Amino acid sequence: MRRAAAFVRVALLVAVGAAAALATGLEARVPRPAHAPPKGERCVEDTDFMRRNHMKLLTHQRDRTVHEGVRTRAHSLANCVDCHAGAASRSVIGRAADGSEGFCAGCHAYVGVTLDCFECHAATPRPAAAAVAKERP
Repeated sequence: MRRAAAFVRVALLVAVGAAAALATGLEARVPRPAHAPPKGERCVEDTDFMRRNHMKLLTHQRDRTVHEGVRTRAHSLANCVDCHAGAASRSVIGRAADGSEGFCAGCHAYVGVTLDCFECHAATPRPAAAAVAKERP
């Protein structure tokens, strides 16, 4: 009984502390990454969904492409790069002259996750002519 009461007290203290931090603007000790907005009107999925699930989608797309030979644009890494590469840096991992980080690199650094996709894949958009040629049957 005492453990449960102590747990409730600690939970309340944490909740009050979190509410106070939010009220004073201290919710983020590390500045959020600054990057250019995507080029398209909207992403292939909802923003919150993509934040949580983009790696699962890319892995699923990889498996379908490599193992089954199925290629689609909806969740392809190349399609993501084409839309999310910064206008100034022309890359999703490079840093622009204004100090903004590439879309992928900035967010992955913010959450402390290793970004290894671009050891094999291009971090820059496809040239327009090459992209059109790839889409032809």
